[in-house]
Amino acid sequence: MIEEFIKHWWAEHANEILEWRRHLHAHPELSHMEHATTAFVEEKLRAAGLKPVLFPNTGLMVDIGEDELAGSDAGGELPGRLAFRGDIDALPITETTGLEFASTNDDVMHACGHDFHTAITLATALAMAEYHEKHTLPTPLRFIFQPAEEVMVGGAPEVIAAGALNGVERIFAVHCEPKLRVGHVGVRTGAITSAADTLEIQVHGPGGHTSRPQMTADVVYALGKLIVDLPGLLSRRVDPRTGTVLTFGAVHSGYAHNAIPSEGSVSGTLRTADIKTWRDIDPLVRELIEQVLAPTGADCTINYERGVPPVLNDEYCTALIAEAVRRVDENAVIQAPQSSGGEDFGWYLEHVPGAMARLGCWSGRGDKHDLHRDDLIVDERCLGVGVKLFAGIVARYEDGAQSTMTVR
Repeated sequence: MIEEFIKHWWAEHANEILEWRRHLHAHPELSHMEHATTAFVEEKLRAAGLKPVLFPNTGLMVDIGEDELAGSDAGGELPGRLAFRGDIDALPITETTGLEFASTNDDVMHACGHDFHTAITLATALAMAEYHEKHTLPTPLRFIFQPAEEVMVGGAPEVIAAGALNGVERIFAVHCEPKLRVGHVGVRTGAITSAADTLEIQVHGPGGHTSRPQMTADVVYALGKLIVDLPGLLSRRVDPRTGTVLTFGAVHSGYAHNAIPSEGSVSGTLRTADIKTWRDIDPLVRELIEQVLAPTGADCTINYERGVPPVLNDEYCTALIAEAVRRVDENAVIQAPQSSGGEDFGWYLEHVPGAMARLGCWSGRGDKHDLHRDDLIVDERCLGVGVKLFAGIVARYEDGAQSTMTVR
């Protein structure tokens, strides 16, 4: 019944949800600053008679079906709740799309599709609330509108600390994927994203004249050794099957061509798809840095910042997504590649099983512009695909197929 209901609901409300998405796109907000976005979502939920709970700073969540469904345990929490997460923040990017509803906030843009994630999650919440009034949901639901996904260590830990996972049995999310044609949904069991840490190494020396490098510790030479040798050494100490990669993105040192500077820095990211490697790699990196710098005589200060764990999709939850998609279109399920990008949805999966799907959003025409680009245009037809996917996951509980489903 849910799948049939959502078809009619979407046909009736599609234009309204499209306008919501365009409003969100035109009014993006940076991480931890999503006050207007939070207020917009809250207003829509309360207008539908729902009772959202605000997080301490920004973001919110709302439960549907908790009163009439399974009884609470001793702690007052309902078992079996399904959760759906939509992230609500934007990026510090100046938009160049030329869209009529382009960002009106200077130097801020929804360049990662979070306006879609928010609109999809909000639409599904309202649709499921309406369904529950008429027919009763098969399981209680929670919809999480999470702030600050785009910054380290992500907003997920704060949301979890605020109780967002209390009583949650499984959690799901989608992420826009401009490399997939709209209508397709990418799934993958296990790591679908990578852990993403940041590394900054500040190198120190006495400084000196470039004509007498033997009389000092050559900081620039030491930085060069780190840039060249550290990634190579790391690749010989970590199993290559873990997808571990260290890449430097910035190096700074010196001002004069004939002076050896007294300090400099190099910074980059370290990514891995393996959770054990992520947990153990910090001391190894520090050991290798010391070994590289030892012959140069330079000292260093290391700032290794843990970012987010890899998103490790649960096998059952991934199968649940795939089955929901196949019920709509047998040919729409695509095997998604493992990405080296980071996503703080991985924090939720440290606590409960769940899965993230890649939501195809390329129109099929023109170039496939990557995420985090100032000219990213997402095909708005993926809104309906996302809403039907989330509703389809709930529908699998309605017909009891979740108890017998197998991974294909």
